[in-house]
Amino acid sequence: MSKKVKHQESTTEEVFKNLEVTASKSEKFVEENKNIIIGAILAIVLVIGGYMAYNDYYLAPLQKEATNELFNAKQYFEKGSYDTALKGDGQYLGLLDIADDYSMTKSGNVANYYAGLSYLKLGKFDDAINYLEKFSSDDKMVGSVANGAIGDAFVGLNQLDDALDYYVKASNANENEFTTPLYLLKAGNTAMELKDYSKAQDLFERIKNDFSKSAEAESIDKFIERAIASQK
Repeated sequence: MSKKVKHQESTTEEVFKNLEVTASKSEKFVEENKNIIIGAILAIVLVIGGYMAYNDYYLAPLQKEATNELFNAKQYFEKGSYDTALKGDGQYLGLLDIADDYSMTKSGNVANYYAGLSYLKLGKFDDAINYLEKFSSDDKMVGSVANGAIGDAFVGLNQLDDALDYYVKASNANENEFTTPLYLLKAGNTAMELKDYSKAQDLFERIKNDFSKSAEAESIDKFIERAIASQK
């Protein structure tokens, strides 16, 4: 037998011996720690089971309740009865209570959005900002509108630097032919109020160049000209 073959056999034997030793150590570890391992497995099962029970038997019914309450509050909001939408009609909860009592549900989160818009319509700008900032959404369009509404509230408070920041944030959140040029125009006009004419020009020109088919683009040239003239 050649030295090469003998070396291969020796190496193979060593590999199997190492595997046997490793397996033996693993078995010994499992035997010595079986109670801990079983406990850990049971803990994981209990956590998963608890989450499923919480979701199915508590959160889902709560969400259903919140959805029903929100439906009625939104009816008042859409009619322009903002105070009733916020406080309720005596039979159904208003947006404020829905946002508070059902805060862990999706409808509770949406109630923050409508509460913020209601306060904005009522001219209560601090309250509007408070509720709109509590709102979060995976829908970029709705998130954009929420940021734009916060910008409007800051304008109402004459805090124009904050308003500009939120208008820009709203314009960048979800680029489209409808909301983006609208908030770019608001941002540009706010920049003009702040006498940041160069920034205003950039914002107006973005409407002209990137959203030429939008309603805002139809008269954007006069805004650009005004911004340029203000820099002289």
